[in-house]
Amino acid sequence: MGKILIFGHQNPDTDSIISSIVMAYFERKFGNDVEACRQGAINKETEFVLNRLNIQAPTLINDVEDGTEVILVDHANIKESVPNLDNAIILKIIDHHNVALNTSYPLYYRAEPVGCTQTVMYKLFRENNIEIDKTIATLMVSAIISDTLLFKSPTCTKEDVEVAKKLSEIAGIDIEEYGMELLKAGTDLSSFTIDEILNLDAKEKLLKDKSAIIAQVNTASIDDVLKMKAELEEGIRKIIKEKSLDIFMFVITDIVNSTSKAIVLGNSATIAERAYNEKIVDNLIELKGVVSRKKQIVPIMTENA
Repeated sequence: MGKILIFGHQNPDTDSIISSIVMAYFERKFGNDVEACRQGAINKETEFVLNRLNIQAPTLINDVEDGTEVILVDHANIKESVPNLDNAIILKIIDHHNVALNTSYPLYYRAEPVGCTQTVMYKLFRENNIEIDKTIATLMVSAIISDTLLFKSPTCTKEDVEVAKKLSEIAGIDIEEYGMELLKAGTDLSSFTIDEILNLDAKEKLLKDKSAIIAQVNTASIDDVLKMKAELEEGIRKIIKEKSLDIFMFVITDIVNSTSKAIVLGNSATIAERAYNEKIVDNLIELKGVVSRKKQIVPIMTENA
């Protein structure tokens, strides 16, 4: 049997990449032969963290061979995983999302309703008396900052804040100063093509019987991103046609003011109007105070589909 592959979801964010690295470190402490992997390109925010620590990005994979042993981190959704996950052997899942897969065999499953996978991982380290060194602590706190938008996201829990503070002490960083530096690093879209921007953090969802993609980017200026609006709309229409989608929602989140706007296209675009009691004007809708796709977008969009 080959290495056990550890990977997060498609279009990986910072938590997904860091979860694969940290979980690989954890598993090696028990003598397990593992490899940290990723399902997609590294974004600017994650690149900032890895470069700061001089850590190589996990191995890029597009699929796994039948019978491969895997550990899933930061996802438990077959739509967000490798195409032939059904033919792999899932040993463990460490996550903080909803469960959207079934297996015919038992496995280790650890998921908690917190803002970041690293808050769960922190508990695993403590429960197994494994020391968290400065590098691992920096990785872990970076993921918590990213997933909770420096504790401003409604997904953030008291546990996330407490764990992040403990990790920042080990890492020796000022959490507010480092946090803003990290988040702002992730807002630079200048080197990406339109297709890359639309897929940086895009998740396929079913809103009842409506097929959807909800993509999200963070920015310090929504107006700067909207300078590309015509090109983004053209790219969205192309994806809608290719994937036969009912709706594509491209959410632009202002990390400074904790609010968003979204470009919404598709035959079922009016779901967004019902969900937020706002009119779509020129394919654009205001999402006042909305920053979390998991808590403030997917549930309310599903409810109004």
